[in-house]
Amino acid sequence: GSCLEAVKIAIDAGYRHIDGAFVYFNEHEVGQAIREKIAEGKIKREDIFYCGKLWNTCHPPELVRPTLEKTLKILQLDYVDLYIIELPMAFKPGDALYPKDENGKFIYHETDLCATWEALEACKDAGLAKSIGVSNFNRRQLEMIMNKPGLKYKPVSNQVECHPYFTQPKLLEFCRQHDIVIVGYSPLGTSRDESWVNVSSPPLLKDPVLNAIGKKYNKTAAQIALRFNVQRGVVVIPKSFNPQRIRENFQIFDFSLTEKEMKEIEALNKNVRYVELLM
Repeated sequence: GSCLEAVKIAIDAGYRHIDGAFVYFNEHEVGQAIREKIAEGKIKREDIFYCGKLWNTCHPPELVRPTLEKTLKILQLDYVDLYIIELPMAFKPGDALYPKDENGKFIYHETDLCATWEALEACKDAGLAKSIGVSNFNRRQLEMIMNKPGLKYKPVSNQVECHPYFTQPKLLEFCRQHDIVIVGYSPLGTSRDESWVNVSSPPLLKDPVLNAIGKKYNKTAAQIALRFNVQRGVVVIPKSFNPQRIRENFQIFDFSLTEKEMKEIEALNKNVRYVELLM
């Protein structure tokens, strides 16, 4: 239920881009929140930009459309605005989302990303997804798709970890040249959950530079980190269930960082990933 409430609060605060995924197990709540807000007359469906994701066990081309249709059924929506390949590697297809062998090792599946991409193109043609993109792809993997013979649609976006400690300058420049939007996840660093986060890296929001700049504008370190990415053309998707912070994260459009401050924040880059995706 906390997800349902968080999404409704976010829509009321002005958010319109909702980043979802089948593996978050909350798409039923997100869909319900969107439908309730439409029923209230607060928004129309076309005001919302919903991103869904194709999970690792669903890469074989014949599984792509049924997987997206399942997501739409859970959301009770007719289409998603963006559908992306969540990771450039595949797990063995089947009911287990994280298939492992008797030794606890992941069971991978050989797959052709270009064939998976063609199946996404077909979903776009069918009107099930308005746009298609990727996530966690590096330059080489992006080029593989973009140089594919008979390419119909190139990826509109690449969702990757991006924040002041991991600024992704080379990937950002490459994507800019090819009109691919970088969507930055973990734009505030992350939670300190050892099961999936590298907690040896210092917490981003304690950073003295971000806090000092924040004092000047009467903003939090989080607001400075978000403003930094937005100002360099990176879409940010901060996650929060806390009503006050949901509203705070949105309040970054009433000030601008100077060129000097942008450079100071850029200099914080340590090339550290909080989400190491060891799989």
